[in-house]
Amino acid sequence: MRVGYARPVFFSLRDFEMKKIFALLVALVFSVGAIYARDKVTSDVNVLPQPARTLLAKHFPKIAVNHIKIDSDVFSKDYDVVLQNGTEVSFDKDGNLKEVEAGVNTVPDGLVLKPIRQYVKSNFKGRRIVSLDVDRNSYDIELSDGLELKFDRAGNFLRIDD
Repeated sequence: MRVGYARPVFFSLRDFEMKKIFALLVALVFSVGAIYARDKVTSDVNVLPQPARTLLAKHFPKIAVNHIKIDSDVFSKDYDVVLQNGTEVSFDKDGNLKEVEAGVNTVPDGLVLKPIRQYVKSNFKGRRIVSLDVDRNSYDIELSDGLELKFDRAGNFLRIDD
């Protein structure tokens, strides 16, 4: 009869090596992501996709660009434009509008669907639209008093968000 150390059945050198390889792969993925996840800041409007430049020229013609933050990672690229008056406008990689944060200013009427403008005008008199968030299925707006409203893509009112 042999007496000695019995190796547990659930552990083997091969399992240990596999865990090491898995940990190295995870670390490699995070390292590559960190390398590509670099923000760049510029004031050159020409870095924006053409649709974004057109939107800025049409809806903010007299307001200069303060700076543009380009947020890029492995899978996406976003542009956050800060205007001289403090308004922030965000675009996706193709130059499609994602969000407008006007702060103390008002989101230009041309960026808000007509049914949404009419709904706000008739139901929330004296309040301004200070934020517009364009999602794939909806529009979220914030009024000057902090109230948040949600609309579908056709501009139909859905609900008040808290």
